[in-house]
This record gives sequence, C-alpha cells and structure tokens, in this order.
Amino acid sequence: MNKILLKLICIVLPVITLSLLIACTNKNNAGEAPDKSGRIFVYTTVYPMFDFTKKIGGDRINLHNLVPSGTEPHDWEPTPRDIARLEEADVLIYNGAGMESWLNRILGSLTNKKLLLIETAKGLQLLENQDKQENLAYDPHVWLNPMNAKKQMEAIKNALVKADPANGSFYEANYKTYSQKFDALDKEYRDTLAQFERKDIVVAHQAFGYLCDAYGLKQVAIEGLGAEAEPTPARMAEITKFAKENNVKVIFFEELINPRVAQVIAEEVGAKTMVLNPVEGLKDEDIKAGKEYFSVMEINLKALAEALK
Repeated sequence: MNKILLKLICIVLPVITLSLLIACTNKNNAGEAPDKSGRIFVYTTVYPMFDFTKKIGGDRINLHNLVPSGTEPHDWEPTPRDIARLEEADVLIYNGAGMESWLNRILGSLTNKKLLLIETAKGLQLLENQDKQENLAYDPHVWLNPMNAKKQMEAIKNALVKADPANGSFYEANYKTYSQKFDALDKEYRDTLAQFERKDIVVAHQAFGYLCDAYGLKQVAIEGLGAEAEPTPARMAEITKFAKENNVKVIFFEELINPRVAQVIAEEVGAKTMVLNPVEGLKDEDIKAGKEYFSVMEINLKALAEALK
C-alpha cells in the first residue's frame, strides 16, 4: 500500500507543481488582467532603477519593481512568485556591482529566452570595498554620483529603445530632458560643497563613497557596505574619538536602517542626528508625497551643507 501511495505522489506532485507555476505566470506578472495595450513588461530590481526607468518609459511601459518600497534591499530575497513573473517579462533592469546578490540564482532558473537583461553599472568605474570581511567586492551605490546615474539612465533608455522601437523617439526625448537635470544637479553639488573647508562626514552606512569621491568629501562609516551587523565596541569607540577630535556636528543615519547606533554616538559627542538618504528604497508615504531621485538628492545636499558648515 505504501509503495502504491509513493508512486502516486511521484506522478501527481510534479503535475500539481507545474500547474501552479503556469497559473502564476498566466496572471501576467502582477496578478492583474493582461495588458492589452501592447506595452512591454519591464521589471527593475531596486528603487533607483525603478525611478530612472519610470522617468524614461512613462506610460508607454508596464513597469514593476521587485524589491517592495520601504524595504532595505541588502536584506531582500525574491519569492517564487517573483521568479514566475520574470518568466513573462520583456526587460529586466538591474544595478549590478553586487547590489543584487540573489540575481544569479534567479537567472539560472529562468526559461524566458526573450528576456532582455540590462546591467546599468556595467562600464562604470567601481570603488573597491576595503572591508575584506564583507562579501561585496565593490560599492554598488553608484547612482549617488549624478554623473553615474546619468549613464545608468542612458543604458535604460537604450534598452527600452531596443525592446520597443516604436516608442523610441519618446524614450529619447525623455532621456534628453533628464540628462540635463543630472548635469544641473552635479553643478549644484559642486558649487555648494566647494564652499566648505570641512570635508569629513560621519555616516551610519558606508554607502556614500561615490558621492564623496565626486565632490571631494570623505565618509567615516560606522557600519560597512552591507549594513547587516552592528559595529564592534572598538569601532564605536573609534568613531566617537574621531567625532570628538574633529568637532563633528552631525551623525548621519538612514530611514531604512535602525538609527540607534548613530543616536548613541551623537549623544556621546554632543552632535545631532540627521538623515542622509542613499536612495536605495523610498517608503510608500514618501513616494505618494512626490519624492523621487532628484528631490531626495536636493534634500541630501541641504543636509550635507548643514553638517559641513
């Protein structure tokens, strides 16, 4: 009896599993009715890629982001449903440089031969991770240098033109508009930050290497690139000593990471805490309020000016 039951399970289980996967993919990515407009399905991995793609694609694409809003992307892992959605996608746009540590596992399991893969950090000059104990070889937060972000958006534009040439002129026009905004943002950062003699900033998460490299600043980070573990007591003491000796006025933290460590150091040295946003992921309420890459970078610039004066 047991042998008969085992044989039935071996026959029926694969059929049930396949049926479930087909059901998931037939829901057309987001579990919604099929898009009859003919728009291409585009998936992005992290918020900056979503924002840049939305700016280029507008209403001509069916756009979805994998990492939910308000989620720290370093800690996120895809679900089977996410993988099923990608089987029906036309384009997958990702950052690269180690940002999506889970991506290779997904790509190895996909059977979607039409999927156009775009790594936007490809070809950019990457900053090596100096902490050899971390799994990340490079700092993946390349978009915090607006000139890098501009190149990433160009790669996205080229991908959409390739996947949907009928709307190519629309994508090209949008890119031209936003490329000028990147140039203006870069100039504003240079002009503003050049006024200050102070160049050191204390940050909770070592995410601002590209921003600092572009504008002559130096980040002193409490935690590493991954921001997964709390700093050791020795590191806390080192940061506290640095802050006292250099009369640091602001300790920066991020909204998506627990600010407790930054608050402890700030209290110890008589500094205040402020948000410096790496634009990895915005909360729903921020998105509904109209915040996006450029507005957040403007807020960051004001925060930096406050800390450096």
